[in-house]
Amino acid sequence: MLETERLILRRWEDTDAENLYEYAKDPDVGPIAGWPPHRDLNESRDVIRNVLSGKEAYAIYLKSECKAIGTVELKLNGHTDLTERDDECELGYWLGKPFWGQGIMPEAVREILRHAFEDLGMTRVWVGYYEGNAKSKRVQEKCGFRFQWRSEDVDVPLMNEKRTGYVSSITKEQWQQDRRRQT
Repeated sequence: MLETERLILRRWEDTDAENLYEYAKDPDVGPIAGWPPHRDLNESRDVIRNVLSGKEAYAIYLKSECKAIGTVELKLNGHTDLTERDDECELGYWLGKPFWGQGIMPEAVREILRHAFEDLGMTRVWVGYYEGNAKSKRVQEKCGFRFQWRSEDVDVPLMNEKRTGYVSSITKEQWQQDRRRQT
């Protein structure tokens, strides 16, 4: 479990399925990130058990609401196509629409970056977004990620389509420099 001023980042539990469904059924949330809206509560339960079950997958639990409102995850080697190194990983995240624009995701991402570099010994964290996802791009900029490349015709298998993708990363050294500048 990880904690910030407003958030607890913890493992997903079956009891979070209703919260997950509440936000993941919204057509403005999943499709822009590459996955279809959830159709029912059972699908959300299945996603908790089989998708959000990775070693470093966390529910974003808003303390003031006492519920899970999104996800932040570090995809380790073997679960990402952005790196084959054990000391690098890929970041993924999404947030329920009622919580957009409140600085919640940058707060969660900053903590997961701290965890990646200080606790897990990562040397670089990769992240991507699809064209048109300005909110995801903005989170990455706020958290210090540096643009690496743009790819055309990227397969988005869960949506059965191709998109333009953008990939950024941050190294441990860059993260440390950014933190020193902020203090």
